[in-house]
Amino acid sequence: MLTEKRYELILELLDKKRSVTVPEIKEVLGVSESTIRRDLNALDKAVFGGPVSSDGTFTGTEPSVAQKMELQQEEKRRIAQFAAGLIQPDDFVYLDAGTTTGYILDYLPARSATFVTNAVSHAKRLAAAGNRVILIGGELKGTTEAVIGSQAILMIQSYHFTKGFFGTNGVSKRHGFTTPDPNEALVKQEAMRQTERCYVLADSQKFGMVSSVTFGGFEEATILTETEPPEGFSGSKNIRVAK
Repeated sequence: MLTEKRYELILELLDKKRSVTVPEIKEVLGVSESTIRRDLNALDKAVFGGPVSSDGTFTGTEPSVAQKMELQQEEKRRIAQFAAGLIQPDDFVYLDAGTTTGYILDYLPARSATFVTNAVSHAKRLAAAGNRVILIGGELKGTTEAVIGSQAILMIQSYHFTKGFFGTNGVSKRHGFTTPDPNEALVKQEAMRQTERCYVLADSQKFGMVSSVTFGGFEEATILTETEPPEGFSGSKNIRVAK
């Protein structure tokens, strides 16, 4: 099979399934794992700009908020409750868009801190509960309901957050925290730079997943998850399990 044809089939498989492993690619293409890994390394540079790992599972699309709400609900709530307990009344908090970060709001006391967020739904709920909230301005992304763009980045640059809570589509030691959208990644990246203590909320299904764009290095945040991390991540000092 020609190299170009293998590339095409790998990308088609990724687009259809949203995630795919090396053994799955091998079964479809009928070639060796070493060939697949070479193809992935080439696609890594040509298509994904660096974040694809031949040791993980690859995700290329962004589920909608409604779709995400159906996934790992119990796990996300455990993580969110633990995260909410880290917020103090005098904190100046950045709250990223996302379903897991949204669950934090279910466990916050009224008037618990000052919040800055790029999620319209988060801002409405925070304000209704009596919290002081600042909504980042910019372009509203339909699928994730996140505010993105240069205006959002410029606004974030003027703030200095004591704590920040971020969602992610994947967690990888090599590629860090990843998301499918370059524009959303830039907003996350800038908010992390402006935050003293960064927390990434990731249920166990996110470990070993790699999406299209990296917004933070693996060591740049404390990872909050609901269970002991899988092999390859165990022993990492920046992972905290929600109790």
